[in-house]
Amino acid sequence: MRVLVVEDHVAVATRIGEGLRDAGMAVDVVHDGLAALAAGAAVDYDVVVLDRDLPGVHGDRVCRELAGSSRSRILMLTAAAGVDDRVDGLQLGADDYLGKPFAFQELIARIRTLARREPSQPAVVTRGDLTIDRARHRATRRGESLPLTRKEFGVLEQLAAADGATVSAEHLLEHVWDANADPFSNAVAVTIARLRRKIGEPPLIETVVGVGYRL
Repeated sequence: MRVLVVEDHVAVATRIGEGLRDAGMAVDVVHDGLAALAAGAAVDYDVVVLDRDLPGVHGDRVCRELAGSSRSRILMLTAAAGVDDRVDGLQLGADDYLGKPFAFQELIARIRTLARREPSQPAVVTRGDLTIDRARHRATRRGESLPLTRKEFGVLEQLAAADGATVSAEHLLEHVWDANADPFSNAVAVTIARLRRKIGEPPLIETVVGVGYRL
């Protein structure tokens, strides 16, 4: 899952980004509305965590434009947590609203809930004897837990969500890695190879030459 955090307080943004990465998400962080619009136009984020009071371009405008131009789910953050503020945020196109201060586990739970809202993204996916539990961020095969890294689980999660369709390396790089990833690296191929070894036999991940991978 790839998340964009938009927060003008650098220390707060850094803490949120680190916490979400610890929860297994690929996270990009920007600090103003203009940068948020640029990032949203360049990347198809699963969820955007958006502070409402932003410099440059206000969070309300960012929310309205992203809601109208992308499939990203939007979670607005603000210190103003009154009913009218929540209603205003939702009417701008936000999918959820969380007042500051907040419990970090609640933020993680809300992000994961938003990312699962599409019918093709159930919380638990089963493929034969392989089970991927997106809510708990774990995978098992024949009941045995698989010791997956964040990136390995992220790749497996994307393959499972495709429901048998082929997923390109470019899509995996966009949704599992962050903006610091080198698009010319072999990170996806290396991660797929490690994932195959951990999943074991019989193999479940197929390479579609010239196209990508499918589960």
